[in-house]
Amino acid sequence: MKILLDEIMEQRNISERQVSDLTGLPRSLVHEIRRGSRPRIDTVEQLAKGLGVKMRDLMESEYL
Repeated sequence: MKILLDEIMEQRNISERQVSDLTGLPRSLVHEIRRGSRPRIDTVEQLAKGLGVKMRDLMESEYL
């Protein structure tokens, strides 16, 4: 499963700090996710909620 955070950030022209502010997640965690770290499902949910997208829009998987 790949998290599509880079694509959303590019589309919206927002920084890691802005994602952190919107989601309440530490900027260091946002950075780790962008670099390929696999977040827990509750973290994906927090990202989706903060960014105003569906969880499935944040994830790339052959099973979704």
